[in-house]
Amino acid sequence: MYTLVRRFIKTGIAFLFAGLGVGAWVLVQREIFGTFPHPHLVSAHTHAVQVGFILFLILGVALWLFPRAPKGDERYRPERAALAYWILVVATAARFASELARSASDAGWLRWTVVLSSIGQILGLAVYFWTMWPRIRPVGSHLREAKGERF
Repeated sequence: MYTLVRRFIKTGIAFLFAGLGVGAWVLVQREIFGTFPHPHLVSAHTHAVQVGFILFLILGVALWLFPRAPKGDERYRPERAALAYWILVVATAARFASELARSASDAGWLRWTVVLSSIGQILGLAVYFWTMWPRIRPVGSHLREAKGERF
C-alpha cells in the first residue's frame, strides 16, 4: 500500500473520529439535557462520517485496487490523484468546521464557507474520477465473460 492510499485511508479514519465526537456530543445534548441538536451539528456529524470517512476510505481503496492505467494513457497521473486528495481534504475539513461554526453563528461568511467548501468537494471528486476513469476497466474478466462464464 503506497503513501497516497494510506493518506486517504488515515484521513478517513480521522474524519470518522471527528464525526463520532460530534455525534456523541449531540447525543448527550439530546438524551441527557433534552436539547434537540442544531441542524448544522447534525450536518457536520453526518458529513464527517459519510463523506469524510466512508468516501475517503472508498477512494483510497479504489486507488489501491483498481488496475493500472493502460500504457500511454495520459489521464492517470499520481500527481492528479494527490491534487484530488488535497482538494477533498481541505474542502471536507472546511465544510465540517463551517457547519460546526454555523450552529453557533449566522454570519454570512460562514454561509459562504459552507457553500464554497461543498463546491470544492464536487471539484475534488471530479478531479479524482477524471484521473481514475482509465483505471475503471476489465482486466481479464471480459475474456471470461465472452466465453460464457457468469459471475
